[in-house]
Amino acid sequence: MPRQARKKSESGIYHVMLRGINQQQIFEDSEDCDKFIQILQECKAVSGFKLFAYCLMGNHIHLLIKPEKEPLEQVFKRIGGRYVYWYNVKYQRVGHLFQDRFKSEPVEDDSYFLTVIRYIHQNPVKAGLCKNIKDYKYSSYAEYVSNSWIIDTDFVFDMISKKEFERYNNENNADKCLEISD
Repeated sequence: MPRQARKKSESGIYHVMLRGINQQQIFEDSEDCDKFIQILQECKAVSGFKLFAYCLMGNHIHLLIKPEKEPLEQVFKRIGGRYVYWYNVKYQRVGHLFQDRFKSEPVEDDSYFLTVIRYIHQNPVKAGLCKNIKDYKYSSYAEYVSNSWIIDTDFVFDMISKKEFERYNNENNADKCLEISD
């Protein structure tokens, strides 16, 4: 059965999820997370994408991204290839690390854009990894409330103030974004 074509975004913005093969851990320790973020930063410089949010979970990754210079598929080939190579060397393993190709959904309006950011930032809280989103080290939330170095915050802060952003991201909700069942 051929796989379904990826839905193209009119806005150019995508919520993307990449999961470990067999739902295995892809981040064993903080060095792995730090390396992935470093690779994101380096690939951003080469691929020229805008990054609005990220969250690294143990067995999956969420990104809110807008490819500009290279297509989405090329961006993820670059990011994934570099991380898998590094991971396989570090853990003396071979083969695939990620399950299938990355999952994505188009993000077409400002309201859903903000919902996806909140969903990404609240992922560790809902998974029981921390009590408050500000306590999770490997998400982009801290870049919005203090200093950003990899996240493109201007787009968000043109929509809402920093104070509104903090309030909105900390609201209780039942957001469902890019839910994957398998």
